[in-house]
Amino acid sequence: MATEESISMEAMDIQGGKITFAPDVIATIASLAANEVEGVDSLGGTVVEGITGMLNKKSMTKGVKVDINDNTATIDISVIIKYGFKIHEVSANLQRKVKSTIENMTGLNVTAVNVFVQAIAFEKPEKKAAAAVPAETEEKEC
Repeated sequence: MATEESISMEAMDIQGGKITFAPDVIATIASLAANEVEGVDSLGGTVVEGITGMLNKKSMTKGVKVDINDNTATIDISVIIKYGFKIHEVSANLQRKVKSTIENMTGLNVTAVNVFVQAIAFEKPEKKAAAAVPAETEEKEC
């Protein structure tokens, strides 16, 4: 099992060598791919990630966990789905998008993309228009 600091895979070129990915790189790719899926409002996260976000250290990897073993990856992703979308369809589209994006960009084999739906996002009601200022009554001069 790869360490949390780095993920390695052998390069497929003639010169040989190694390509090493930091776990945050894979998580960032997954996050960007997830945000492209229609029906995904945002990525969820843990309490620690929420606190980090409040401290203005917003992380692109919020809600994404990556586990790598022998050039295969398993991705756990927590999402908030927009109200009105079919959860199972959004989740299936999310799995396909994340899997294909990571495989195309890194060459790793993604064995599973586990989707955890944490909440449903409702549209925020529009703020009521500012209270109408009553029209001033005009006094007629006689």
